[in-house]
Amino acid sequence: MNSVAKRAVILLTRPSASLGSVNWELQQRRAIRVKVRNNNLDQALTLLQRKMQSSGIERLIKNEQTHHIKNSEKRVLAQKNLERKIRGQDLARKLKAILVKKVRGL
Repeated sequence: MNSVAKRAVILLTRPSASLGSVNWELQQRRAIRVKVRNNNLDQALTLLQRKMQSSGIERLIKNEQTHHIKNSEKRVLAQKNLERKIRGQDLARKLKAILVKKVRGL
């Protein structure tokens, strides 16, 4: 079993230990079910992983990482988040300027 499937099993068996009550309720509403056909577990796990990716549960699992993140990795992530925020602000500023010009008829 790959690591994502293992984490999913842990999250499904121990919801209060890993997820908050809101996330657990959200996960319960999604209700991902996979039928095992012809005793083929590999195919069922592959299908489960695809369904988890498409529903967003895999993202929740990755966000709930419990291992240590090095300070250098934290700095890199912080820098990337800052750059993403600045790009978004620049885009918003450009769009606002375009809309103001259209409204004023220039």
